[in-house]
Amino acid sequence: MTKRLIVIGGDAAGMSAASQARRLQGPDELDILAFERGSFSSYAACGIPYWVAGLIPERDRLVARAPEVFRTKQAIDLRMRHEVVGIDPEARTVTVRDLDAGEQQDHGYDELLVATGATPVRPPVPGIDADGVFGVQTLGHGQALLDALEQRSPRRAVVIGAGYIGIEMAEAMLLRGLEVHVVDLAEQPMSTLDPELGGQVADAMRGMGIHLHLGVPVQSIETGTDGFVRAVTTAEGTLEADLAVLGTGTRPFSDLAATAGIPIGPSGGIVTDRRQATPVDGVWSAGDCAETYHRVSRQPVSIALGTIANKQGRVAGLNLGGSYGAFPGVLGTAVTKVCEVEIARTGLGEAAARRDGFEVITASIDATTRAHYYPDAKPITIKVVAEQGTGRLLGAQIVGREGAAKRIDVFATALWNEMTVDDLLNVDLSYAPPFSPVWDPVLIAARKAAGALQR
Repeated sequence: MTKRLIVIGGDAAGMSAASQARRLQGPDELDILAFERGSFSSYAACGIPYWVAGLIPERDRLVARAPEVFRTKQAIDLRMRHEVVGIDPEARTVTVRDLDAGEQQDHGYDELLVATGATPVRPPVPGIDADGVFGVQTLGHGQALLDALEQRSPRRAVVIGAGYIGIEMAEAMLLRGLEVHVVDLAEQPMSTLDPELGGQVADAMRGMGIHLHLGVPVQSIETGTDGFVRAVTTAEGTLEADLAVLGTGTRPFSDLAATAGIPIGPSGGIVTDRRQATPVDGVWSAGDCAETYHRVSRQPVSIALGTIANKQGRVAGLNLGGSYGAFPGVLGTAVTKVCEVEIARTGLGEAAARRDGFEVITASIDATTRAHYYPDAKPITIKVVAEQGTGRLLGAQIVGREGAAKRIDVFATALWNEMTVDDLLNVDLSYAPPFSPVWDPVLIAARKAAGALQR
């Protein structure tokens, strides 16, 4: 008898799961029906700031697979502009609203995957929903912002939030030729970095001409007579704005699951086991809406990254297709840039490690990405956090120029395998003057951390 899998969400986790399940079971064994409330499926949301900046000329380059490809090549019935508004786990049904036709219908399932993603955090300030205040979580959001840039020819942009999306959008507005102001309640951009590296990012952004307003709350969004944003009011004064961009982060969009009685964890994400199964029979979850396990802190976390969503979707698809898969957790490895400045982190920062009960030592180094005598050697700063006593690596952070950020992957690999800084110190990394000093900055940082442990 043919079973039915319903997937809620047509982006990374949902369609990775659906595709993996289809590889294992054909249409006669498994009927797959997927619902996506938006107008695009399987797209690279991480590329939106670079599309807005003009670095990626066409929106379609961000779309990995169109809905018709899923239907014709994989026999996955992906229905766009269909929003799931209710789940009944006891009856094993979902209630779906066709957003174009305005009709509502119930659909039964044998297995259900909830991959509803994340939703933007919108500060509770007056005017936050005004015209001219843009999020950048979906391709539709990005298109609306591009339309405003073309139609209104703005001169000043205020970016609210200085995390990953905030600094990427600050770069996008700067490349578009706008005067850019960034406002954040934190005392530094990239609050996931330790203060000394966050300070480097702040100095670099100011050097680019970006105006930073840090430790400053937004009080309201003011609009003109046409209802479009004209200013952002902060505790330090009013910033004139022709548009505003939200870079205030996201939270797991787990509301639909919570209403259905599917357990939600302390991170706000849907509780899942290693197979991506929830505690509710027949219900699975993956992606930004799902809670997972941090391999260093051993704590439940929700981290909105496309890498994690795709991996979790694959694991869910393996299990839904009758095979076996287990997701082993995350490190929170992330990388970004603002113009020429590259920023990366993995594992725990110093404050987070202490908060999680570790006794730590730290080591910071300044080096260059190539041999110092080779042309265009760029600066790089690395901070390493390790456990006092054992020497186990707990985390690393990098700020630098071209060639700096991807070195974080060496630290991530070491963290994944629970290596000590002594272990890392002796790893046989490649060397040639165009790519590295004879002692790579990764090894210099590990050596300094090992020395701190000996003292």
